[in-house]
Amino acid sequence: MRIACFICSSLLAVGLLTIPMQSRAQIAVGISVRIAPPVLPVYVQPICPEPGFIWIPGYWAYGPDGYFWVPGTWVEPPGVGLLWTPGYWGWEDGFYIWHAGYWGPEVGYYGGINYGFGYTGVGFFGGHWKDHTYYYNREVTNTDVTVVRNTYNTAVVNTNTAVNRVSFNGGPGGVTARPTSQEIVAERQRHISMTTEQTQHQQAANTNRTLLASVNQGRPEVAATVRPSQFNGRATGESSKPTGPNRPPENLKENNRPANAAANGGRANLDRPLNSQPPTAAPVNPALERKHQQQLDQLRQQQAQERQRVEQKHQQEQQKLQQRTDDDRMQQEAQRKQQLQQLDQKHSQQEQKLQQRQQQEWERQQKPAKAPSPSRPSENEKPPSQQ
Repeated sequence: MRIACFICSSLLAVGLLTIPMQSRAQIAVGISVRIAPPVLPVYVQPICPEPGFIWIPGYWAYGPDGYFWVPGTWVEPPGVGLLWTPGYWGWEDGFYIWHAGYWGPEVGYYGGINYGFGYTGVGFFGGHWKDHTYYYNREVTNTDVTVVRNTYNTAVVNTNTAVNRVSFNGGPGGVTARPTSQEIVAERQRHISMTTEQTQHQQAANTNRTLLASVNQGRPEVAATVRPSQFNGRATGESSKPTGPNRPPENLKENNRPANAAANGGRANLDRPLNSQPPTAAPVNPALERKHQQQLDQLRQQQAQERQRVEQKHQQEQQKLQQRTDDDRMQQEAQRKQQLQQLDQKHSQQEQKLQQRQQQEWERQQKPAKAPSPSRPSENEKPPSQQ
């Protein structure tokens, strides 16, 4: 038995040594899942509590009971001049592997995931350090100027063509972004892992069953908090509520959505992920779950291909417009935004229909088989006792 343990430990050590230094610095060893994480929920960013705090976007973590949501929150950085690079799920060799976030002088690669509020998928536009003071970009962060005076306003233009809320990189339907040269340099700099306060925040989320994806169907009631581990009270940011502007501000601007669509990210309250198993279903059907996941992956892959075709077409048209007037280019850009908005609505309807079909399939499996009703004698046929 000891020899077997020694051999397994040796193989594990050799495997870790073969991982590139850049990847090994971010991978949380032991967290690899075959099922993709849910999409990122839409939520309102709470107001920054005091100067110097930096926004940490929410993310899906994985525990003994499956995926659970770690609400976004405001935290104090471990040092002056440090910025937060969010973690992300990446597809590698048939598994979804978690790459942990870190503090550093620059924001590095976080999988191209659009977490919102300044994290557009590449870089960070929510604020910056100057003269040992952190300044907030009010275009994408929620600040009260009576509390936080060190602010500025700079519009954010998201060049990332993926306007969906996919929470993983690579694999079927995942984000296809790759690290830039600047992000590679940032990864090689000195890093600090998440603070004790952040760790406690994640542990508290792990013990809160309402944050489990299997319970909330990917729409946690508490999606963001003012301070870590505070999941109760009026200071929380609820997800997918149609009463507030719960879309990251930069996403609203870049897509030029109308006011009624902006109230819920332009998705008509269809922001629930396609979880294959409803929260009330006690028995687990692995075969059906795999089938539903395959259906979702196939749909997302088709949508990604369709979006890519649209983008390629617009790029070709944009090249033709280079010799034309500014008015023509503006008109072409407006048509592009309108077509992408229609494409989003179409994809939302597709996901809703798939979700309804999968829900009906689950309900049919949950219903017990009806016992055959006893046959009634005909009018001309009498029971044996009466003949």
